[in-house]
Amino acid sequence: MSQTRTYLDFNATAPLRPEARAAVVAAMDSPGNASSVHREGRDARALIEAARRQVAALAGVSAAGLVFTSGGTEAANLALTPSLRIGRDRRDFDVLLIAAGEHACVLEGHRFASEQVVIVPLEPSGRIDCAALDEALADNHGKRPLLALQAANNETGVIQPVAEAAGKVRAAGGATVCDAVQAFGRIPSTGTMLGAELLIVSAHKLGGPKGVGALAFAAENDHIRDVLIRGGGQERGQRAGTESVAAIAGFGAVAEAVVLTLSSEADVTKRLRDQLEKSVLQIAPDAVIFGADVERLPNTSCFAVPGASAETLLIALDLDGVAVSSGSACSSGKVGKSHVLAAMGVDPALASGAIRVSFGWSSCEADVQNFADAFAKAIGRIQRRRAA
Repeated sequence: MSQTRTYLDFNATAPLRPEARAAVVAAMDSPGNASSVHREGRDARALIEAARRQVAALAGVSAAGLVFTSGGTEAANLALTPSLRIGRDRRDFDVLLIAAGEHACVLEGHRFASEQVVIVPLEPSGRIDCAALDEALADNHGKRPLLALQAANNETGVIQPVAEAAGKVRAAGGATVCDAVQAFGRIPSTGTMLGAELLIVSAHKLGGPKGVGALAFAAENDHIRDVLIRGGGQERGQRAGTESVAAIAGFGAVAEAVVLTLSSEADVTKRLRDQLEKSVLQIAPDAVIFGADVERLPNTSCFAVPGASAETLLIALDLDGVAVSSGSACSSGKVGKSHVLAAMGVDPALASGAIRVSFGWSSCEADVQNFADAFAKAIGRIQRRRAA
């Protein structure tokens, strides 16, 4: 008899929503290339443009400013370049300011020279140190700054003060690129409320298909001069290549569904997260919940139990049918050190035991109970080994 699995790793990827599945399957029956002028091509184009409007509505931007990509990583690599053209000032950007807890696609994927990059530290809470940001901006000496700042951290769920930070950067003549992948569709603050000039979003964290994301310009006339993929001029010249119509249609369908369910799903996932953290502290009273003192995504919990390694807990939980993570899922399946927790000043011994649990659209109270049962067994085994 097969084991019933409990999936609690939505920050890595979410199970496909029925709405997205239906849209993908339907779009796969559309044979046309969206760049063709015949009816089949126009039908494919119509699917893409409908999805563009749906995703833009959730992102809070104009559909004309939204460029589809293969995912959040490509969008970050595309956006983080000195040749970004934002606002009336069409000069290149001279310096890239990166918050220390950013995703690897930002830390490693930008197109600035190393001497142009400044890492802005985090506070112990996990939020960007705004005083340090002020200092970095003051040190620019007339250079044009570009800030890369997440809406919410993928490991801890800590929500960043994007609007405040973006305002500081704008006053210094710069702009902000916000990686909103984890916040998109989970909190009602993406889009113009964040105050960033560009947003990076992705489908698969919401329950859409993998392999599709978008770069959303707050102003539709802004663009990137030095694009990554050149060719036929698709996506208003920002990203060449025949579009993946089925994936884009699935993205649109899930974005439209999330618009209607965002508030209720946030309430549910927060309740489940709070129940889980209560269970964790009952089972392991010395557990440390990271970012607990500041605003976090409602679906995310990152914690560690002193003396319990993440690898041991992950294996034990997986064997008991519970899927969680030790942090970012973009590291080839490795359980390694967290640069996010290091930037928060967490003791390396404690950080080595960090576990991330993340809920989503299909999560329920039974998932919390299944986790608690498996976690209690794993912690019990660790405690017995210590006592032996």
